[in-house]
Amino acid sequence: MMLSKLTGKYLAVEGVIGVGKTTLVRYLSRQYFLPTVLEVVEENPFLGKFYEDMDRWAFQTQLFFLLSRFDQQTDLAKKLKEGAGIVSDYIFEKDHLFASLTLKDEQKMLYERIFGLLREQVPKPDLVIYLYASVDVLMSRISLRDRPFERSMSRNYIELLTDTYEAFFENFKDTEVLRVDTTNLDFVKNERDLKYIFELIEGRFQS
Repeated sequence: MMLSKLTGKYLAVEGVIGVGKTTLVRYLSRQYFLPTVLEVVEENPFLGKFYEDMDRWAFQTQLFFLLSRFDQQTDLAKKLKEGAGIVSDYIFEKDHLFASLTLKDEQKMLYERIFGLLREQVPKPDLVIYLYASVDVLMSRISLRDRPFERSMSRNYIELLTDTYEAFFENFKDTEVLRVDTTNLDFVKNERDLKYIFELIEGRFQS
C-alpha cells in the first residue's frame, strides 16, 4: 500500500500567507495518519503591531517566531527518532526568509547569529510541498478567512512575499521540493483537486 511509503516520513508544506498550507496539512494528516506540527501564528503577541508598524516591531515579532519554531522542531526531532511520521505547515528556513525582509543592520546581524546556531539542530523534511498561487487569489483567500491581524496586510506586501518565496525555492537544494500551483485548484471544496495533490505526493515516494 502507498500508505506504508509515507510511514515515518517528514513532510512539510510551505507557501505564502493564504495559500492553504495549514488546511492541506490537516487533510494530509487524516489521509496518512500523520501527527501534525502547526506553526504558532496568532499566539505571537507582536504580530498585530508588526502589521501596523513593521519597522518598529519586526525584531520582536521575528524573535518570537524563531524561538517558538525551534521549540517545535526540537519536539519534532524526538518524534522522528521514535519512528513517527510528521506533517508540518512550515520549514524552519521560513523564519530566515521573513527575517531577510524585515530586519536591518544590527538586528539582522544578531538574528543571523542566533538562527545559524539553531538551524544546525533542526531535522530536514523528506519532502517539501511548495504551494503557490496568483496574488489575486491569495488576496481573495486572505480576505475570506478574515483574521483580525491580517486585515491591514497590503497587496504590495503579498507581492513581495510571493517574489521572495519564488526566489527562495529556486535556490533551495536542502530537500526535494514538490511545486503545486493552486491558482485554479480548490482542494477544500473539490475532492478531485485534493486527490490530485495526494497523487503528486505519493508519486514522490514510489520506489
